[in-house]
Amino acid sequence: MKQHFPATSRNRDPILALLKEELPAEGLVLEVASGSGEHAAYFAPRLSGLRWQPTDADPVLLDSIAVWRDEVGADNLQAPVPFDVANDAWPVSDVDAVVAINLIHISPWAVTEALFAGAETALKEDGLVFLYGPYRRDGEHTAPSNAEFDASLKSRNPLWGVRDLGEVETVANAHGFRLVRVVAMPANNFSVMFRRGKANPPAAG
Repeated sequence: MKQHFPATSRNRDPILALLKEELPAEGLVLEVASGSGEHAAYFAPRLSGLRWQPTDADPVLLDSIAVWRDEVGADNLQAPVPFDVANDAWPVSDVDAVVAINLIHISPWAVTEALFAGAETALKEDGLVFLYGPYRRDGEHTAPSNAEFDASLKSRNPLWGVRDLGEVETVANAHGFRLVRVVAMPANNFSVMFRRGKANPPAAG
């Protein structure tokens, strides 16, 4: 059954604009935790030189991704594959980019660690890890609504929560990734971009 997440229609165009700036013209993108499949169905036809591989750990969402894929009919949008980033072997290698939208705050911290550990092996040199969602900066929430969202997440699962960007960067650095760009997005979210390879100063958003 096809799922619909209303936030997708609000954030997909700003995210797409950044992906067009950061992704190569051709290659393979692995989307981790593709959710409903709406982002994949929107991005793939507009990034036609890239093969877009959606994944998810939830069978219900895998079904939804497949329906969206069938509807959009983009040749470069691959069939979804089951993938639990914290527990499964990565389904592809020699990847140009890993994209994870609204993942790391709705999952245990171990998922963030596993994401970068796996990307270290799966990504090409200078490959991109693109994360989207809310973050704390220097230990502080960037908006009252994010503090409320954080409390709500933790009430649902104490292992969830809005992550501090500095802590995410520390994990990324440990696996050979450098922070290259942080861009403020609608609804107090951020797009955060890391590249595999030696450190260099992050670019201004």
